[in-house]
Amino acid sequence: MPHPYSAALAQLNHVILGKQDQIRMAVCCLLARGHLLLEDLPGVGKTTLAHALAGTLGLKFQRVQFTSDLLPADLIGVSIYERDSGRFRFHQGPVFTQVLLADEINRAPPKTQSALLEAMEEHQVTVDGTSHPLPEPFFVIATQNPQHQIGTFPLPESQLDRFLMRIELGYPDGAAERAMLAGDNRRDMLAQLASCITPAELLASQQAVDRIHIAPALLDYVQALARATRNAEAFSYGLSPRALLGLVAAARAWAWLDGRDHVVPEDVQAVFPGVAGHRLVQRTSGRAAPEAAQALLNTVAIP
Repeated sequence: MPHPYSAALAQLNHVILGKQDQIRMAVCCLLARGHLLLEDLPGVGKTTLAHALAGTLGLKFQRVQFTSDLLPADLIGVSIYERDSGRFRFHQGPVFTQVLLADEINRAPPKTQSALLEAMEEHQVTVDGTSHPLPEPFFVIATQNPQHQIGTFPLPESQLDRFLMRIELGYPDGAAERAMLAGDNRRDMLAQLASCITPAELLASQQAVDRIHIAPALLDYVQALARATRNAEAFSYGLSPRALLGLVAAARAWAWLDGRDHVVPEDVQAVFPGVAGHRLVQRTSGRAAPEAAQALLNTVAIP
């Protein structure tokens, strides 16, 4: 019997060619109720992947282009005084959606970046002392240009830690690139995408992921990986408890996509670079070291 997400993954792989691992990691992130950070050079398909994920999963979608003059109110919304009623009325911003694409998030100043923190963690925003719940499910998919590019503001650690996973797409291989050049226009393909999963089915899938069994020995392995990051002299600091909760949730989602009802060590290893890479900051350069996360797996024994 085919997996319920087989059609969704196949459709995504038809739009984004040659990136099966990254697409599966992105779907895994959403199944684990996490937010996704796509970091890479302009033009490699980050925004296209975000559009395709929303369309394939049948979710309401809003895109906000982050710029240096973007204000928090442009994102969250604003209260406007209405003369007829004699009271202020809150007008919702684009954050009130199921998938928010924060395009080039690191081109906005820190004040605007921080406006997303409550939304990402609490699934609500507070304006003038009143809390407004966001739709469910709610995901932020942010794209980010490399820090060395002109006009970028590095994301603070507190913001980075809200993203469950960080993924790089990279250049396609020759065969995938040739198929893309000879194939249909990607914008036309996005406009014709059919929903393979409904929001209700996605919520049910997330609940199924929560029920995936993880043995005590594997929790020992997760804690051992955390200790390795905290004791390594190369890193400024190790993984937070929030990161470990995300690692367990992502490993459960990876196992569920494989059709299993329990987590194996390979599930933890598969998602560890995506979960840990952007959180491990090198002491010497002060920059995240995604490649160090993969290397760290070789230093910790599997139970």
